[in-house]
Amino acid sequence: MNATELTALLVLSAAASFSPGPNTTLSTALAANFGLKRALRFVVAVPVGWGLLFSLCAGGLGTLVVAVPLLRGGIQALGIAYLLWLATRLAGSSALAQADDARLQVTFWQGVALQFLNIKAWMLALTVVAGWLAGRADAWDRFALVLPVMLAFGLLSNLAYALIGSLLRDWLGGPQVGGVATGGRLRWFNRGMAAVLVFTAAWMATL
Repeated sequence: MNATELTALLVLSAAASFSPGPNTTLSTALAANFGLKRALRFVVAVPVGWGLLFSLCAGGLGTLVVAVPLLRGGIQALGIAYLLWLATRLAGSSALAQADDARLQVTFWQGVALQFLNIKAWMLALTVVAGWLAGRADAWDRFALVLPVMLAFGLLSNLAYALIGSLLRDWLGGPQVGGVATGGRLRWFNRGMAAVLVFTAAWMATL
């Protein structure tokens, strides 16, 4: 892979990873509600899930998804439904969650599975396969280089958003009345994050 191709890959990775989407929105919201430690499992799940998706696309699954509109539509519909479900749960929360509160928690495996329902993740994986791997004599050597680059960007972007959420956590929990946080700021923050998820779901429906 020459310098031009590598530069293009880095630009695409940065743009795709750091632009707002379901993953970055959830990373921010989970850290704001549960703290950074509890959000890390989702932060790690994102690159793991996308890495599995990318590997399958590189192996030929992406071609099947493109060739079968019903399969692509099913993935899209499930992804939209899941984002809307998460949005409703997020919009209804107004108190900082404790570690044992399951209302907003997203498990590691749910985070991994979300990548397979995220049409943005599919499009990115298919774009990278088509632009950097398909038809290349050294496709698997390229795969060995591209995969860790993409995983690093996925991890760093979601970690950055989670850090922002965790830094806002104390402020979102106030002000307090009688020593108890009113949750007004957090309520509006969660509603804002829920709106981003709804907007993302609407965008996904147009693809």
